[in-house]
Amino acid sequence: MSEQPDAAAYWSTSLARIQPGEIALRGYPIEQLIGNVSFVDTIWLMLRGELPSAGHARLLEAALVAAVDHGPQAPSIAAARMAMTCGVGLNNAVATGVNLLGDVHGGAGQQCMAVLADIDRRRREGEELDAIVADVLANHRYLPGFGHRFHPRDPRRDPLLELVEAAVTDGTVAGHHLRAAQRIEGAIAERGTKPVPMNIDGVTAVIYAELGFPPELGRGLFVLSRSVGILAHAWEEHQGGIRIKGPIPRPLLATYTGPAVRDL
Repeated sequence: MSEQPDAAAYWSTSLARIQPGEIALRGYPIEQLIGNVSFVDTIWLMLRGELPSAGHARLLEAALVAAVDHGPQAPSIAAARMAMTCGVGLNNAVATGVNLLGDVHGGAGQQCMAVLADIDRRRREGEELDAIVADVLANHRYLPGFGHRFHPRDPRRDPLLELVEAAVTDGTVAGHHLRAAQRIEGAIAERGTKPVPMNIDGVTAVIYAELGFPPELGRGLFVLSRSVGILAHAWEEHQGGIRIKGPIPRPLLATYTGPAVRDL
Protein backbone atom coordinates (compact mmCIF):
# COMPACT_ATOMS: atom_id res chain seq x y z
CA MET A 1 0.00 0.00 0.00
CA SER A 2 2.89 2.36 0.62
CA GLU A 3 3.65 2.41 -3.14
CA GLN A 4 0.11 3.39 -4.17
CA PRO A 5 0.51 7.21 -3.92
CA ASP A 6 3.64 7.11 -6.08
CA ALA A 7 1.90 4.92 -8.66
CA ALA A 8 -1.10 7.25 -8.78
CA ALA A 9 1.18 10.25 -9.29
CA TYR A 10 3.05 8.62 -12.16
CA TRP A 11 0.62 9.98 -14.78
CA SER A 12 -0.68 12.89 -12.72
CA THR A 13 -2.55 15.50 -14.72
CA SER A 14 -4.32 18.81 -14.27
CA LEU A 15 -6.39 18.22 -17.42
CA ALA A 16 -8.97 15.58 -16.58
CA ARG A 17 -10.41 14.23 -13.35
CA ILE A 18 -11.77 10.74 -13.95
CA GLN A 19 -13.66 8.87 -11.24
CA PRO A 20 -16.41 6.25 -11.43
CA GLY A 21 -19.41 8.16 -12.76
CA GLU A 22 -17.43 11.40 -13.06
CA ILE A 23 -15.56 13.19 -15.88
CA ALA A 24 -14.32 16.73 -15.33
CA LEU A 25 -12.16 18.74 -17.74
CA ARG A 26 -10.02 21.38 -16.04
CA GLY A 27 -12.48 21.15 -13.15
CA TYR A 28 -15.67 21.54 -15.18
CA PRO A 29 -18.04 18.54 -15.09
CA ILE A 30 -18.46 17.21 -18.60
CA GLU A 31 -22.25 17.24 -18.28
CA GLN A 32 -22.07 21.03 -17.80
CA LEU A 33 -19.77 21.52 -20.80
CA ILE A 34 -21.91 19.44 -23.16
CA GLY A 35 -24.32 21.70 -25.01
CA ASN A 36 -22.98 24.84 -23.36
CA VAL A 37 -19.52 25.35 -24.82
CA SER A 38 -18.22 24.89 -28.36
CA PHE A 39 -15.48 22.58 -29.56
CA VAL A 40 -13.22 25.63 -30.02
CA ASP A 41 -13.96 26.71 -26.43
CA THR A 42 -12.98 23.22 -25.30
CA ILE A 43 -9.72 23.30 -27.24
CA TRP A 44 -8.85 26.56 -25.49
CA LEU A 45 -9.90 25.18 -22.10
CA MET A 46 -7.77 22.07 -22.45
CA LEU A 47 -4.68 23.94 -23.69
CA ARG A 48 -4.96 27.06 -21.55
CA GLY A 49 -6.82 26.02 -18.42
CA GLU A 50 -9.73 28.45 -18.62
CA LEU A 51 -12.57 29.12 -21.05
CA PRO A 52 -11.83 31.81 -23.66
CA SER A 53 -13.52 35.15 -24.04
CA ALA A 54 -15.91 35.45 -26.98
CA GLY A 55 -13.31 37.49 -28.89
CA HIS A 56 -10.53 34.99 -28.30
CA ALA A 57 -12.77 32.09 -29.33
CA ARG A 58 -13.80 33.90 -32.51
CA LEU A 59 -10.19 34.41 -33.59
CA LEU A 60 -9.17 30.86 -32.78
CA GLU A 61 -12.13 29.42 -34.66
CA ALA A 62 -11.41 31.59 -37.71
CA ALA A 63 -7.80 30.38 -37.85
CA LEU A 64 -8.81 26.74 -37.49
CA VAL A 65 -11.48 27.01 -40.19
CA ALA A 66 -9.10 28.73 -42.62
CA ALA A 67 -6.50 25.94 -42.59
CA VAL A 68 -8.85 22.95 -42.86
CA ASP A 69 -8.06 21.99 -46.45
CA HIS A 70 -5.96 22.85 -49.47
CA GLY A 71 -7.02 20.17 -51.92
CA PRO A 72 -5.71 16.73 -52.88
CA GLN A 73 -2.47 18.19 -54.23
CA ALA A 74 -1.37 18.77 -50.63
CA PRO A 75 0.96 15.83 -49.78
CA SER A 76 -0.69 15.09 -46.44
CA ILE A 77 -4.11 14.80 -48.06
CA ALA A 78 -2.84 12.88 -51.10
CA ALA A 79 -1.12 10.37 -48.83
CA ALA A 80 -4.28 9.89 -46.76
CA ARG A 81 -6.31 9.27 -49.91
CA MET A 82 -3.80 6.72 -51.20
CA ALA A 83 -3.72 5.01 -47.81
CA MET A 84 -7.50 4.74 -47.82
CA THR A 85 -7.44 2.78 -51.10
CA CYS A 86 -5.13 0.18 -49.54
CA GLY A 87 -7.75 -1.27 -47.22
CA VAL A 88 -6.74 0.49 -44.01
CA GLY A 89 -9.19 2.11 -41.62
CA LEU A 90 -10.00 5.80 -41.43
CA ASN A 91 -7.80 6.15 -38.36
CA ASN A 92 -4.82 4.77 -40.31
CA ALA A 93 -5.49 7.02 -43.28
CA VAL A 94 -5.77 10.13 -41.07
CA ALA A 95 -2.60 9.16 -39.21
CA THR A 96 -0.80 8.70 -42.55
CA GLY A 97 -1.72 12.25 -43.55
CA VAL A 98 -0.96 13.82 -40.19
CA ASN A 99 2.43 12.11 -40.06
CA LEU A 100 3.47 14.00 -43.20
CA LEU A 101 3.03 17.34 -41.46
CA GLY A 102 6.62 18.15 -40.59
CA ASP A 103 9.08 21.02 -40.87
CA VAL A 104 8.64 21.42 -44.64
CA HIS A 105 4.96 20.58 -45.16
CA GLY A 106 2.94 22.01 -42.29
CA GLY A 107 5.73 23.54 -40.24
CA ALA A 108 5.87 27.11 -41.53
CA GLY A 109 3.24 28.40 -39.13
CA GLN A 110 5.16 27.32 -36.05
CA GLN A 111 8.39 28.62 -37.58
CA CYS A 112 6.74 31.98 -38.25
CA MET A 113 5.48 32.08 -34.67
CA ALA A 114 9.05 31.59 -33.47
CA VAL A 115 10.20 34.54 -35.61
CA LEU A 116 7.38 36.72 -34.28
CA ALA A 117 8.14 35.70 -30.70
CA ASP A 118 11.78 36.68 -31.13
CA ILE A 119 10.80 40.02 -32.66
CA ASP A 120 8.43 40.70 -29.77
CA ARG A 121 11.09 39.81 -27.21
CA ARG A 122 13.52 42.25 -28.81
CA ARG A 123 10.83 44.92 -29.02
CA ARG A 124 10.09 44.57 -25.31
CA GLU A 125 13.80 44.87 -24.62
CA GLY A 126 13.78 48.29 -26.27
CA GLU A 127 14.85 47.74 -29.88
CA GLU A 128 13.06 49.63 -32.64
CA LEU A 129 10.73 47.51 -34.75
CA ASP A 130 12.12 48.67 -38.10
CA ALA A 131 15.66 47.79 -37.03
CA ILE A 132 14.58 44.37 -35.80
CA VAL A 133 12.75 43.63 -39.05
CA ALA A 134 15.73 44.71 -41.14
CA ASP A 135 17.94 42.36 -39.13
CA VAL A 136 15.47 39.50 -39.48
CA LEU A 137 15.31 39.92 -43.25
CA ALA A 138 19.09 40.09 -43.48
CA ASN A 139 19.46 36.82 -41.60
CA HIS A 140 16.69 34.75 -43.17
CA ARG A 141 17.09 33.50 -46.73
CA TYR A 142 13.60 32.07 -46.49
CA LEU A 143 11.07 33.68 -44.17
CA PRO A 144 8.29 31.24 -43.23
CA GLY A 145 4.76 32.55 -43.53
CA PHE A 146 5.26 34.84 -46.52
CA GLY A 147 4.57 34.07 -50.18
CA HIS A 148 2.74 31.08 -51.62
CA ARG A 149 3.84 28.73 -54.38
CA PHE A 150 0.27 28.50 -55.71
CA HIS A 151 -1.56 31.72 -54.79
CA PRO A 152 -0.20 35.13 -55.84
CA ARG A 153 -2.21 36.41 -52.88
CA ASP A 154 -3.53 33.83 -50.43
CA PRO A 155 -7.33 34.27 -50.36
CA ARG A 156 -7.33 33.53 -46.63
CA ARG A 157 -5.05 36.44 -45.78
CA ASP A 158 -7.37 39.41 -45.96
CA PRO A 159 -10.42 38.12 -44.06
CA LEU A 160 -8.24 36.77 -41.26
CA LEU A 161 -6.24 39.98 -40.94
CA GLU A 162 -9.47 41.99 -40.89
CA LEU A 163 -10.59 39.93 -37.91
CA VAL A 164 -7.28 40.53 -36.14
CA GLU A 165 -7.49 44.28 -36.82
CA ALA A 166 -11.00 44.31 -35.35
CA ALA A 167 -9.77 42.39 -32.32
CA VAL A 168 -7.01 44.95 -31.79
CA THR A 169 -9.53 47.78 -32.05
CA ASP A 170 -11.85 46.27 -29.45
CA GLY A 171 -8.98 45.37 -27.11
CA THR A 172 -9.20 41.59 -27.47
CA VAL A 173 -5.52 41.38 -28.50
CA ALA A 174 -2.64 43.84 -28.30
CA GLY A 175 -1.58 43.81 -31.97
CA HIS A 176 2.20 43.68 -31.51
CA HIS A 177 2.61 40.48 -33.54
CA LEU A 178 0.25 41.79 -36.20
CA ARG A 179 2.26 45.00 -36.61
CA ALA A 180 5.52 43.05 -36.79
CA ALA A 181 4.19 40.76 -39.53
CA GLN A 182 2.78 43.70 -41.47
CA ARG A 183 6.10 45.50 -41.22
CA ILE A 184 7.91 42.40 -42.54
CA GLU A 185 5.44 42.23 -45.40
CA GLY A 186 6.01 45.90 -46.21
CA ALA A 187 9.79 45.62 -45.99
CA ILE A 188 9.83 42.63 -48.36
CA ALA A 189 7.73 44.61 -50.84
CA GLU A 190 10.06 47.59 -50.60
CA ARG A 191 13.10 45.45 -51.38
CA GLY A 192 11.66 43.36 -54.21
CA THR A 193 10.03 43.83 -57.55
CA LYS A 194 6.65 42.54 -56.38
CA PRO A 195 4.81 42.10 -53.08
CA VAL A 196 5.19 38.86 -51.13
CA PRO A 197 2.10 38.86 -48.92
CA MET A 198 1.52 36.72 -45.88
CA ASN A 199 0.16 33.24 -46.54
CA ILE A 200 -2.09 31.11 -44.36
CA ASP A 201 0.87 30.07 -42.21
CA GLY A 202 1.85 33.67 -41.58
CA VAL A 203 -1.66 34.90 -40.80
CA THR A 204 -2.51 32.03 -38.48
CA ALA A 205 0.89 32.51 -36.82
CA VAL A 206 -0.15 36.10 -36.13
CA ILE A 207 -3.46 34.95 -34.67
CA TYR A 208 -2.01 32.22 -32.49
CA ALA A 209 0.75 34.54 -31.27
CA GLU A 210 -1.71 37.34 -30.53
CA LEU A 211 -3.82 34.83 -28.58
CA GLY A 212 -0.80 33.95 -26.45
CA PHE A 213 -0.04 30.45 -27.69
CA PRO A 214 3.66 29.55 -27.57
CA PRO A 215 5.33 28.68 -30.90
CA GLU A 216 5.68 25.04 -29.88
CA LEU A 217 1.89 24.68 -30.09
CA GLY A 218 1.68 26.15 -33.59
CA ARG A 219 1.98 22.89 -35.47
CA GLY A 220 -0.35 21.12 -33.08
CA LEU A 221 -3.07 23.68 -33.74
CA PHE A 222 -2.49 23.34 -37.48
CA VAL A 223 -2.80 19.55 -37.17
CA LEU A 224 -6.15 19.97 -35.39
CA SER A 225 -7.37 22.05 -38.31
CA ARG A 226 -5.96 20.07 -41.22
CA SER A 227 -7.10 16.76 -39.72
CA VAL A 228 -10.64 17.73 -40.66
CA GLY A 229 -9.69 18.03 -44.34
CA ILE A 230 -7.62 14.86 -44.20
CA LEU A 231 -10.55 12.93 -42.71
CA ALA A 232 -13.00 14.28 -45.29
CA HIS A 233 -10.70 13.43 -48.21
CA ALA A 234 -10.04 9.92 -46.86
CA TRP A 235 -13.76 9.31 -46.51
CA GLU A 236 -14.45 10.64 -50.01
CA GLU A 237 -11.79 8.34 -51.44
CA HIS A 238 -13.26 5.39 -49.57
CA GLN A 239 -16.68 6.08 -51.09
CA GLY A 240 -15.13 5.99 -54.58
CA GLY A 241 -14.41 2.29 -54.13
CA ILE A 242 -11.16 2.22 -56.13
CA ARG A 243 -8.47 -0.06 -54.74
CA ILE A 244 -4.75 0.65 -54.51
CA LYS A 245 -4.44 4.06 -56.14
CA GLY A 246 -0.84 5.11 -56.60
CA PRO A 247 0.54 8.65 -56.85
CA ILE A 248 -0.03 8.87 -60.63
CA PRO A 249 -2.80 7.50 -62.89
CA ARG A 250 -2.38 3.81 -63.76
CA PRO A 251 -1.70 4.29 -67.51
CA LEU A 252 1.37 6.37 -66.58
CA LEU A 253 4.71 5.10 -65.39
CA ALA A 254 7.29 7.16 -63.58
CA THR A 255 10.11 8.39 -65.84
CA TYR A 256 13.13 6.11 -65.52
CA THR A 257 16.50 7.88 -65.31
CA GLY A 258 18.85 4.97 -64.53
CA PRO A 259 21.19 2.94 -66.77
CA ALA A 260 19.85 1.35 -69.94
CA VAL A 261 18.72 -2.24 -69.67
CA ARG A 262 21.87 -4.44 -69.61
CA ASP A 263 22.89 -8.10 -69.34
CA LEU A 264 24.25 -9.46 -66.11
